[in-house]
Amino acid sequence: MVISLFLRKPFSMKKIFFLLLIFQISFSQELTLQQANHLATLPIKCLQQQYPNKLGQMLIDSTEIQSPKELHPAFYGCFDWHSSVHGHWSLIYLLKKFPNLDKKDEIIQKLQTNLSAENIQKEVDYISKKHENSFERTYGWAWMLKLQLELETFNTPYAQEMAKNLKPLSDIIILRYTEFLPKLLYPVRAGTHPNTAFGLTFAWDYAVYSNNTAFQKSIRDNAIRLFQKDENCPFNWEPSGTDFLSPCLEEMAIMQRVLDEKAFLLWLKKFAPELFNKKFKWEVAKVSDRTDGHLVHLDGLNFSRAWNLYHLISQYPKQFSHLKTMADYHFSFSLPAVVDGNYEGEHWLASFALRAFEEKK
Repeated sequence: MVISLFLRKPFSMKKIFFLLLIFQISFSQELTLQQANHLATLPIKCLQQQYPNKLGQMLIDSTEIQSPKELHPAFYGCFDWHSSVHGHWSLIYLLKKFPNLDKKDEIIQKLQTNLSAENIQKEVDYISKKHENSFERTYGWAWMLKLQLELETFNTPYAQEMAKNLKPLSDIIILRYTEFLPKLLYPVRAGTHPNTAFGLTFAWDYAVYSNNTAFQKSIRDNAIRLFQKDENCPFNWEPSGTDFLSPCLEEMAIMQRVLDEKAFLLWLKKFAPELFNKKFKWEVAKVSDRTDGHLVHLDGLNFSRAWNLYHLISQYPKQFSHLKTMADYHFSFSLPAVVDGNYEGEHWLASFALRAFEEKK
């Protein structure tokens, strides 16, 4: 089915070769060096590409009108700030997994240039502005802590140096979380950037790794307050037209993290009884126009559904191994879109594909 979608228009030999590599990923359990080299080309290409660019800026006066690179010298590439952040994460993830990655030296040089102490200090100065308290809340915040975690767990001198440089920015984001979460009386359940549940998952993972018990308590207490009483999540309402996250599965993911096994399974039985049904089917999301920057979000939805299902299956194989086929189908369906040549998707979809592969067992 996926292959048939790409037989409708001609491709160069290079693109056909690239697609064949992607199809290999679909049916393999391990990401190969050859596949990793090709996926790495996408964040490499945009990491220092300033335009096109979408700024999430609030202007107080005309002095704040500056170029993306002047405003965000670390994270100005890949169209917007958060995509730049997870583009950096993608490359660190690949370097860690594949020490012999092609263009390794070029990748490290670009990362070191962007994540210099000087550049991160300018990012700190920007996000410290009182009128930018909500900048990238909470999607960009979450990916920043994901990047911090990847750097801190990568035992190489250059990664440790970048982790040290990045830490002041991550510390501010942790402070932003702890200030904001108690004020959030109602969760945001959108399938896009403001989704509250997604915004907590990577934050939780970093809080656990860094043994930040106060941050863990803040995330746990607020997640339980916001989601504990939820029942019968409407799977049939998904997707909305421009989703790249599943409101149901993102909520499941954070509760899987903050609850113990017994409490989580009891909660999930009420929240998503469909997942216990061995005959449960969920159609993949389809994109009508991949040149449309919003419609192409739906490819990301397929990846994010996959990574959350993989995470569930990994922890609870006895109860949910029957969901693996569906997760694999969602994962493989959108892989060809990662390399379709449209910047609207290419600037971020590689990160989502790699995130799904991170959870794929």
